[in-house]
Amino acid sequence: MSSMPKTMKAAILTELKAPLVVAEIQMPAKLLAGQVLVKIHFSGICGSQLGEIDGVKGEDKFLPHLLGHEASGTVLETGSGVKQVKAGDKVVLHWRKGLGLESETPSFSWNGRKINAGWVTTFNEYAIVSENRVTAIPAGSDLEVAALFGCAVITGFGVVKNNAKLRAGESVVIFGAGGIGLNMIQAAALAGAGPVIAVDLYDNKLELARKIGATHVINAKRENAKEAILAVTGRKGLDVFIDNTGQPSVIETGYQITSPQGRVILVGVPQKGRHISIYSLPLHFGKVLTGSHGGEAVPQADIPLYYGLFREGKIQLRELITDRFTLDQINEAVTGMRNGTISGRCLIKM
Repeated sequence: MSSMPKTMKAAILTELKAPLVVAEIQMPAKLLAGQVLVKIHFSGICGSQLGEIDGVKGEDKFLPHLLGHEASGTVLETGSGVKQVKAGDKVVLHWRKGLGLESETPSFSWNGRKINAGWVTTFNEYAIVSENRVTAIPAGSDLEVAALFGCAVITGFGVVKNNAKLRAGESVVIFGAGGIGLNMIQAAALAGAGPVIAVDLYDNKLELARKIGATHVINAKRENAKEAILAVTGRKGLDVFIDNTGQPSVIETGYQITSPQGRVILVGVPQKGRHISIYSLPLHFGKVLTGSHGGEAVPQADIPLYYGLFREGKIQLRELITDRFTLDQINEAVTGMRNGTISGRCLIKM
């Protein structure tokens, strides 16, 4: 007996730079090989979805489509060949590839129109995801916090550990203290780095950054961030600069103020057509400028590792969830992220 509902409510991106349309859409008749049907409990919203809505990477050939890439849920049914999860499992949905099959992507329909979806989508009551985009978690897990493991936690910690390779005593600037940036700040503090400098445009975000490990905070709207950072680190320069904004001017500043052996890690992606301009000679003598792909996180290893740290009280995650919305309020949530009124991560409760 299939658990597949006939319809579900979902937020659809119908055109770029427009509000999402929340509507009832038709589900496929059955699961394909490698697919998993999940009832979504909580979905996070990541800055990359704002980028998708704005079309930062250029033209979107898949419109109209579903969105979202971090959530917690319960498996209802599995397609043929699925071995990593079973009906009844509590799971984290993530965009980084984990264990298992990569299925075909599902397609839904709405008023006779085809609605596309990727291997994982979470702004929907149910999700049909590829087996390699879900990881099982213990039955009693906190499902609000679990949603953050889909991207915010494993990306934030992954950038610090795998890309920056941050060591105790090194100085670090995290430019952009949103959901992922806050986890970078925690990870840097946990690694024993110092000073840990958080830069953002909003005081509410910087206040939260301070609570979870930033030693210094800088509001770039009010002060010259470059001068303020150099006032903390001194002229010898900074060890690590992590950019979450994707703004060329911020990336160029980070490159200028890092030490001759400093590392500049790019997490935010500049809008298509916007380029950075740097003097490349220092790259021949030990300076590093590199991009991160989701912190090179490995879901099946990292989710249990960081969940363990959370359980032992070593990292704060409840404190990062500052706002909760329903699916019908998703456009309010997107606006709140854009204008900075949301300080931490917001969750959509299904």
